[in-house]
Amino acid sequence: MLKLSLEAIELVDAIDRYGSFAAASERLHKVPSTISYAINKLEEQLGLALFLRQGQRVHLTAAGRELLKEGRWLVIAAAELESRLRQIATGFESEFRLVHDSLIATDSFTKDICAFEDLHCGTRLRIACETLMGTWEALRDGRADMIVAAGDGPAGGGYRAVEVGKLAFVFCVAPTHPLAKLGRAVTRADLLEHNAIVVGDGARTISDRTIGLLAGQKRITVPSMSAKIACQLAAIGHGFLPRACIRKELASGALVEVESEESRPDESFWLAWKPEAMGEAKKWWLQRLQRQLIPDILLR
Repeated sequence: MLKLSLEAIELVDAIDRYGSFAAASERLHKVPSTISYAINKLEEQLGLALFLRQGQRVHLTAAGRELLKEGRWLVIAAAELESRLRQIATGFESEFRLVHDSLIATDSFTKDICAFEDLHCGTRLRIACETLMGTWEALRDGRADMIVAAGDGPAGGGYRAVEVGKLAFVFCVAPTHPLAKLGRAVTRADLLEHNAIVVGDGARTISDRTIGLLAGQKRITVPSMSAKIACQLAAIGHGFLPRACIRKELASGALVEVESEESRPDESFWLAWKPEAMGEAKKWWLQRLQRQLIPDILLR
């Protein structure tokens, strides 16, 4: 009997993607002890180590990297086979995977999810979020059937996309930040003297995006837009923020808009998918989400 299952490969993949057993357990909605036990058992059965433990952080061994190099494609192939079989029988995929940019809260899709569940079609929903180019990477690598992503996607991805809105950004800081007290437009030289707060790109193999940063810019990288907003509220740094997400903070004066010589164009958001294997679930979501999503779903 094979010691290596698809579920085990998915578990190893999750730990590698999120950097620790604890982070993987949170994403998979499992208790950390269950994750640790499963990996220890797998390593015992295989007779080799898949991870190097360094405190809370873990890193793949050479054997672990080889497992995922081939194993990820096995998982994708198995999922595609399962969906094809189900589509042959019912027209609906066994699973539909929607990945959205981390700027968007998953609960923004609650009405859409409820409407889909009312179909009682038997398709399992898997919804996840990634950051910046990480969302496009999920579609390219077969980890998503459809995405709602920020910015233009990479060339040659074999996907189709429709714009579902634009987001305006405003340069702002806390009222106690030195840039708020200049009494004039902020220059490039001013920006270089203070920390920029930037959201880290979630892409692993696609070149990440660096937006609005100057050469030599001091920066603090955070995992999400909500963390970026929190840092700027605390006067830790400066940067452009989506106006739709900070309306209350601007109105109350917790953040102040500052004129800057540097500008940032509006950010386009895209609904994207691969045109092959258009099952009924993908068709339903494509029709459902081809509407003005941004900034509407951020204003709820």
